[in-house]
Amino acid sequence: MVDVGEKPVTQRVARASAIVRMDAQTQRQITRDGTAKGNPLEVARLAGIMAAKQTGTLIPLCHPLPLESVEIAFTFPSETTVAIEATARVTAKTGVEMEAMVAASVAALTLYDMCKSIDRTMTIEQVRLEEKSGGRSGHFVRT
Repeated sequence: MVDVGEKPVTQRVARASAIVRMDAQTQRQITRDGTAKGNPLEVARLAGIMAAKQTGTLIPLCHPLPLESVEIAFTFPSETTVAIEATARVTAKTGVEMEAMVAASVAALTLYDMCKSIDRTMTIEQVRLEEKSGGRSGHFVRT
């Protein structure tokens, strides 16, 4: 693990995203009726938040962080796409990018799990860091 003992404590924020592609009918079911397992968006939101809190145990050499907030948002850029955005915040000596990426990934995996019985063509794509701020490396925004 990297020694962060001498680093200053700063406010750190990271935003990550993931895309889930599916049939249009699957997206309609997600947004209107839910599935046999329940409301996929709410279950995915909770799963992403819970996963972010476990990042330090999931990723070797990742520092456990006292997260201050994790937010998961869903948008529908097309009739076959669900875009997931996860934002994590912490005041700490190290960044929170991994927590945001874990949250987006697990939210996407949960959507997949909730809908796999109705759509076997789903794909999870483009899990990536969109923005981070705080710390020595400064502010990054994907363009």
